[in-house]
Amino acid sequence: MSQSSNIVVMVRPHHFASNPETMGDNAFQSLAKDGVNVAKTAYNEVTEAVSKLREYGVQVHLFEDETTETPDSVFPNNWFSTHASGELVLYPMYCENRRKERRPDIIEFLRNEYGYQQLIDLSAQENDGVFLEGTGSIVFDHEHKLAYAARSKRMHESALKALCQKLGYEPVAFDATSRDGKPVYHTNVLMSVGSDFVMASAEMIRDDHEQRRFMDTVAASGKELVQLTENQIEHFSGNTLELEVDRCKLLAISATAYNALSASQIKTLEQWVTLVPINVPTIELGGGSIRCMLAQIFSLV
Repeated sequence: MSQSSNIVVMVRPHHFASNPETMGDNAFQSLAKDGVNVAKTAYNEVTEAVSKLREYGVQVHLFEDETTETPDSVFPNNWFSTHASGELVLYPMYCENRRKERRPDIIEFLRNEYGYQQLIDLSAQENDGVFLEGTGSIVFDHEHKLAYAARSKRMHESALKALCQKLGYEPVAFDATSRDGKPVYHTNVLMSVGSDFVMASAEMIRDDHEQRRFMDTVAASGKELVQLTENQIEHFSGNTLELEVDRCKLLAISATAYNALSASQIKTLEQWVTLVPINVPTIELGGGSIRCMLAQIFSLV
């Protein structure tokens, strides 16, 4: 099964803002003062990101969000995922206002356009205080059927294991923390998986046994581990997504993240992918970067 595709869903927010409900556990988030200007700038950043991806041949399905109730709607990867084996998964979200991001029109579009036969709707687990925030909480290795996941308020291992059983994946759960001991809120800021490599900060998996298991799992998958520092993680260098257009692999990465990489890391990555830096500094104030903005769509095999 292919690790990447050439199709993504993006949402362009008309009222982007830093979400007060997510401030408590998202260390990557900042409060912006001028709300109107921030919303306008974020709108423009999405527009430019869509344009750049399309220049490289990526098919972007762009949906508008004109509501004021969903400040994080620009990050659709958290509430659904698609799978080449025919599943469309809906996820339980930690924050109440993020649950409003689930849109019947997007779900209907995906089912009609791509023919996903099985809807796995986990959203009712919110009622039990159980959460699993899509490909924010889970970083999939589709080729080897692995589901990497950092434990946090937004990733409950019981939900991870149940989903992996349905999809036929092996869960690889671990604790990852910042230098001050705060859990990493989403796995996809810590790491990403490409066809030939894994970018990750293994040093943030503080437990020796779990770190060794993580590194052994990556090694057994045959992918090269590109080690990132915690400082690079703070600049979103782990928050990338491999895309593939006409057998050419691309790596969507924010300009912030790209500028934090070393020359040798860039050279290493360029063995496998063309790096596509995209400027989204205002959206990064919301605590996520380019990978969070891209919900990858896999056509059925």
